[in-house]
Amino acid sequence: MSDLKKTLVELRKVFNGIAGQYCGKQDQIDDAVQMLYEMFFTMNQQTLNKIYDKDGKDGLIKYAAVTIRRYFTSSKNKYYYTYRRYYENLKVNNVYDYNFIIDNYTDNTDTKEKWEYFEQLDTELDKMYWYDQEIYKLYYSVDSKETLDTLAKKTGISRNSLFTTIDNVRKTLIENLKDE
Repeated sequence: MSDLKKTLVELRKVFNGIAGQYCGKQDQIDDAVQMLYEMFFTMNQQTLNKIYDKDGKDGLIKYAAVTIRRYFTSSKNKYYYTYRRYYENLKVNNVYDYNFIIDNYTDNTDTKEKWEYFEQLDTELDKMYWYDQEIYKLYYSVDSKETLDTLAKKTGISRNSLFTTIDNVRKTLIENLKDE
């Protein structure tokens, strides 16, 4: 094994620490570091060697820090689409169901109970096309936490189509429930 590869293996704990700054879950940290190694071994080896030759371990650490930060924050990379839900950054108390819309897009100062908001959501969903209803309910199901990728595999519908449908339904619900 070359010196570069040995150095990359030695830096795993450092890479775990960098990934740990962006999330607290060990499985997400491990996944991000694994994808980092995958990227290191599939990228242009001359570029990686230049980084190592010029700056040594510090250069690799800086390069890894930027890459890991992008994994957790940019929606234009493999990690984000594979392991993170689109609405991950919109979560409230780790709840992905209707509570997010109720808590953030409705006026909670009145005397309405939460079940009344659920009724309003169901009523608004009933007004929509059946396909939109079902996709939205599958994605936001409390029983099974589906990502766009897993939902696409299960249904055979393209990921982009699912994203567009869910996003349009969410926007419609927000618009309709703001007035009430």
